Amino acid sequence: MSEFKKFYIEITNICNLACEFCPQTKRKPEIMDEQTFINILDKIKPYTEYIYFHVKGEPLLHKSIDRFLDISYEKGFKVNITTNGTLIKKASSKLLGKKALRQINFSLHSFDGNKENGSKDEYIDDILAFAKEARKDSDVIIAYRLWNLEKENKLNFEKKKNNHIIRRLEEEYKLDFKIEEEIPKCRGIKIAEKVYLNQDHEFVWPALTNEEYIGESFCYGLRTQIAVLVDGTVVPCCLDGEGVINLGNIKSEDFKDIIESDRARDIIEGFSRREAVEELCKKCGYRTRF
Repeated sequence: MSEFKKFYIEITNICNLACEFCPQTKRKPEIMDEQTFINILDKIKPYTEYIYFHVKGEPLLHKSIDRFLDISYEKGFKVNITTNGTLIKKASSKLLGKKALRQINFSLHSFDGNKENGSKDEYIDDILAFAKEARKDSDVIIAYRLWNLEKENKLNFEKKKNNHIIRRLEEEYKLDFKIEEEIPKCRGIKIAEKVYLNQDHEFVWPALTNEEYIGESFCYGLRTQIAVLVDGTVVPCCLDGEGVINLGNIKSEDFKDIIESDRARDIIEGFSRREAVEELCKKCGYRTRF
């Protein structure tokens, strides 16, 4: 029986931003209802302990995210949330104190990646305030993300994308080192107890219109991760934001049958040979990282 370390459940595919690095989904805008969420959890219970509230969309837009966290806890799941952080002040009361919440990732690069920006200081203030409150009375992990590095693993200093955010983090956590000096050494930096700054290169979302990547490849899709889109479509990984590799629908099919289907097995066996068999996988640059 497969055990997935990362099980993505897209509770909504609607987002309040239009970031340059994240293509807007062409799927019908949807918000998952409570009964569908409960049914999904019941079906995947034997396969994972960790669920992630995203694929596309901004999870903090979901008005019942507090209820979804309570249900997750009742059913024995630990929840990870990735957010652009713009709604954290409004949603904080729905997140703080929730026992299911294991980790919240703030994609800080979303601010500069969005064409219509407000106040960067207000944006950072709200996120830092939430992080401080969350860490006060819980073990929740806070991860700040800056996924906009250049290929040489350095920040784009000419554009000075991250300078202001970095300065604020250094001040907030009273760091005795300069983040910029640590960035070339490693992807993740611990800046406080259970508080991290993770940096990575900006990646291109896979699409059938992309150029094909040549050479050997590998992916953890269907091995350690899998995703369910808001309409119930099961896809191999969190980067199939359009449901191109449709393995089946968890609303109407048994999850075991979906992950043991011929198409799913072909994908796994292909990557065992270091070969991408799906057209979308051939045009996904992320697989070249492994």
